[in-house]
Amino acid sequence: NLGKSKFLGPGPDFGQQQSVIDLNVGRHGEAKATGTAAVLPIVETRLWRNEAATQAAAQALAAAPAIRNAFITLQGDLGAGKTTLVRHLLRAMGVQGRVKSPTYAVVEPYELEADGQPFATFAIWHFDFYRFNDPKEWADAGFRDIFASPGLKVAEWPQNAAGQLPLADLELVLAVMDDECRQVTVSAHTAVGQQLLNHWQAP
Repeated sequence: NLGKSKFLGPGPDFGQQQSVIDLNVGRHGEAKATGTAAVLPIVETRLWRNEAATQAAAQALAAAPAIRNAFITLQGDLGAGKTTLVRHLLRAMGVQGRVKSPTYAVVEPYELEADGQPFATFAIWHFDFYRFNDPKEWADAGFRDIFASPGLKVAEWPQNAAGQLPLADLELVLAVMDDECRQVTVSAHTAVGQQLLNHWQAP
């Protein structure tokens, strides 16, 4: 998970999609009394055979219009390739220079120019909650304010911040099949997540 894992890109196999019911969605950090989202998740399973294919998948996801105001979580064992995927995603979105793992810093922020909008920018926040073990850190670090603001938020090890994070728009669970191959379970939990899946076609 430190950029050394060998990775893979989406294959043609997809799992059965589940039906979707009506929903009431708040943005990140804006939980409503009726719940953040009343959506039956849409679940797909994809096979990523190598890092080149993973890069292609990241580029396809980066092209989805809803990506700039989404919350995406990544789960999987150490070495499953979570950070590698994020690096490819951020590169595809235009991040220049080094894309660092936020394992120790917890969060790495980025700011990009908005296409076709002079002087306009949008924010990207890359979280890694691997070492997160105290809920007080959440309030002290101002993470609630970050999630209430516009921009893309990507979080690795979200289970370590359970009870603090809002509902993810898109959840990816990476499972190691062998040195090269990863099986990825993708779940869309909100309307934004469904929009991402609608535009995220396997190359």
